[in-house]
Amino acid sequence: MTPSLPPTGLDIRSLASELGGTGVPLRWEELDWPSVTSVVEHHRAVIIPIGAIEQHGPHLPMNVDTEIDAAVTDCVSAITGIPVVPPVSIGVSGSHGDFPGTLTLRPETLIAVMQDLTDSLYASGVRQFIFISGHIWNNGALDVSIEKLRTRYDDVRARSIGYVTMYPGPEVDGRVQFGRGLMHANFFETSVMLHLRPDLVRMDRAVSHADVDSFWDYRMDQVSESGVWGNEVETASAEHGRSEFDRCVERTSRALAEAVREQEPQRTR
Repeated sequence: MTPSLPPTGLDIRSLASELGGTGVPLRWEELDWPSVTSVVEHHRAVIIPIGAIEQHGPHLPMNVDTEIDAAVTDCVSAITGIPVVPPVSIGVSGSHGDFPGTLTLRPETLIAVMQDLTDSLYASGVRQFIFISGHIWNNGALDVSIEKLRTRYDDVRARSIGYVTMYPGPEVDGRVQFGRGLMHANFFETSVMLHLRPDLVRMDRAVSHADVDSFWDYRMDQVSESGVWGNEVETASAEHGRSEFDRCVERTSRALAEAVREQEPQRTR
């Protein structure tokens, strides 16, 4: 059975023809072992999605970050031909505090998981590692993981990004003015989930929470009684979600298709 893709308004086949994919995601877990060598030799690259299972207000499921991240990376794999491994679904989510249901790893645990995972992939010939995260508080652990990976092996290229990294932050229409990483269960995420998984969204429960400027980073339960941080959540729409999702997919695909073919800088000494 051909792997299905998330809903998108993009012409996946046309983009795949341009950027090197087949139009079908290349999922690592669906390969047989004799195929691994030829798949890896093509780019020696792999995409590793990292999400989270954490509260997303009263109207969204806890798998928002993993769901969106996996959907983006599946499409990117289909367009670029870069294999994608199964998502690391549980991330660093302790900063949500006492909201029930959140699952979390310690940063140290995620670092250990990423080291074991990348060592396994390295043994199969992978030399270019692309971490794509759907949850901003994974960033510290993933940055450390990248640093450890680059210093552990001399022949590796690695980078950690988010699924919105490849276009400027101000272009992300989240209806959040302040708050940096506190933007959560907001207009943006709600719209994208209405596009991808409307069956999991309870708009009758949607609430907003006015964001305020702050120097400090707080736990979510210290600043929001609902677990939401962002304005105009009630106006979220599947149409807006599709436009944001499509932009995430296309921009990331174009960036990665170029990145895996990038020439290494010439050493000056």
